Amino acid sequence: MSSNEPRIKTTVVGSYPVPDWLTALPSSQALTDATRVVLGIQESAGIDLVCDGELYRFDVNHPETNGMIEYFVSRMGGVRTAVQFEEVMAYRSRAGMRFRAAPPGVVDGPLSSGTLDLPQACNKAVALASRPLKFTLTGPHMLAKTLIDTHYGKLPDLAFAIADVLAEQVRHCNAAVIQVDEANLPGSPDEGGWAAEAINRVLDAVPGTPAVHLCFGNYGGQTIQKGGWGALMAYLNALHTDHIVMECAHRPLEELEVFRDLRPEIGLGLGVVDIKSTVVESADSIAHQIERAEGLLGEGRVRYIHPDCGFWMLKRSIADAKIRALTAGRDLFEGRQVADAAQ
Repeated sequence: MSSNEPRIKTTVVGSYPVPDWLTALPSSQALTDATRVVLGIQESAGIDLVCDGELYRFDVNHPETNGMIEYFVSRMGGVRTAVQFEEVMAYRSRAGMRFRAAPPGVVDGPLSSGTLDLPQACNKAVALASRPLKFTLTGPHMLAKTLIDTHYGKLPDLAFAIADVLAEQVRHCNAAVIQVDEANLPGSPDEGGWAAEAINRVLDAVPGTPAVHLCFGNYGGQTIQKGGWGALMAYLNALHTDHIVMECAHRPLEELEVFRDLRPEIGLGLGVVDIKSTVVESADSIAHQIERAEGLLGEGRVRYIHPDCGFWMLKRSIADAKIRALTAGRDLFEGRQVADAAQ
């Protein structure tokens, strides 16, 4: 690490508000232009590890989840997307799927990559970025929980099959960091054993740096899952990951102490921006959150700071201001403003 390189890196979790002009007139060129804009906003704000805003999975028909489900499963071989009425009605009676009116598909055969092509999306974003890029994808637990399965018979077996497909994909992705997102697991900690086995199949295939993001939901600014991080510590410690990217800003202050039990080999990504609030954090508030976390967990324990989750449900002006606040808060905490001014 050079003397001028920050000890704590700034990053974003993934999604960015879809520009109105992309929604109004979507095209391949418009998607490329929008991706350039999203990357440029982060780069000009000084974000160390940037993301494409997950625009690669942009879907005007599924703005409620930013395409985080349909993009993956609808392209996999073995998934039928023409869902019958009786299947839809049975799906709506399942617990934990209140944020969906219909399943994304039915697994009625062995899963394969089909037409899914994550390397193309990843490598295109890498070529557009001038800073190290993080590429994100939805994890096998989340995808398995949203599907109807008539082939594998057991939820863990379905998750393992999905994981194998995703692993085949990420082996060819050349981003600096590959982040796997599991948004449903925090509400089902009893599934952590097989969920860890599934996601580790994906993480082990990452050619660069693997990361995992978890949160308690980000649906229209609302929390979906109930529970706490303490119940997931065994899951977190079982992960084959370089670091975790956690929702902390919107969580109880005292909950941070549970991360004392996190394996020291796993870096902590600290959520310091509340994406469920339209109030823009100050540099002072972000610096204070870092200081409090290091006071509880030890100096050097925080490796990244970031928002709690993606920005997709916020207005762009608010998201942009929160992005700028990340760098300002980190620089204030590390005293980099003084150092930079002296150069």
